[in-house]
Amino acid sequence: MLDAPTGPCPCSSGEVYPACCGRWHAGEPAPTAEALMRSRYTAFVLRDAAYLLATWDPATRPEDLELDDDVRWLRLLVLGTTGGGPFDDEGTVAFEAHHRRGGERAVLREDSLFQRARDPRHGRTWRYVGPR
Repeated sequence: MLDAPTGPCPCSSGEVYPACCGRWHAGEPAPTAEALMRSRYTAFVLRDAAYLLATWDPATRPEDLELDDDVRWLRLLVLGTTGGGPFDDEGTVAFEAHHRRGGERAVLREDSLFQRARDPRHGRTWRYVGPR
C-alpha cells in the first residue's frame, strides 16, 4: 500500500484525504453508497487491496486481489447515483475512472451496485456487489 496523502483526496471530492476517504479507510463505515465507491477508488489509487476486499460483498468477492503495478489512477468522475442513501438498502453509482497504463490513457466506466450488509461492529454497512 502507498502512503496515505495529506492533501486533496484522490476521489475528487474537494476535501482533504483525512476528512474524506481517510475516515473510511481507518474503519469508520461509509454512510452512503457513493462515499463507499469514492473510498474504493481511493483504495485503488493507494493500492490498498485489503480495504477493497473488506468492502466487497462476500457473495461476489474474489479470494484475493492483485493490483496492476502499471496502472496509475488519474481522476474520478461520478456521473450519477440512484438510492444508496443513509436509509436505503441498495444503491447504484455510475462513474468514470480515468487512468494511465504504460503510456496510454484509458477510462473505466461502470454502473456499480451497492447493498447494505450486517456488520457485527457497525450494524448495517455498505458493500460493493459489482457492475450492474
